[in-house]
Amino acid sequence: MTFNEYQAATLKTSVYRETVSPHFGNNAFLYLVLGLVGESGEVADKIKKLFRDQGGVLSDEKKQELAKELGDVLWYLTRLAEEWGFTLEQIAEMNANKLQSRKQRDALHGDGDNR
Repeated sequence: MTFNEYQAATLKTSVYRETVSPHFGNNAFLYLVLGLVGESGEVADKIKKLFRDQGGVLSDEKKQELAKELGDVLWYLTRLAEEWGFTLEQIAEMNANKLQSRKQRDALHGDGDNR
């Protein structure tokens, strides 16, 4: 499946516009940002518990659980990108270009968005 195919598929499971409009108005992106942060938090929580309960050992079962959570992160990321007029392919390309530029300029280390 390509990014574009996935993005089209997420539209078929997207019901937030109908359910959040009374609360968020035209700011559906706020709902999506909160969903993205929530799902990312679930990934972090599973990793935390992996270290707490399994000594940091990542079993195949835990990998599958994490993959499902990453899928949820991807869904929210995809819908958010589309709300702002981007395809996932464009986001991926912009990110790859940014990182390549940083590598060429020896600026992968450090902090700040515009390094």
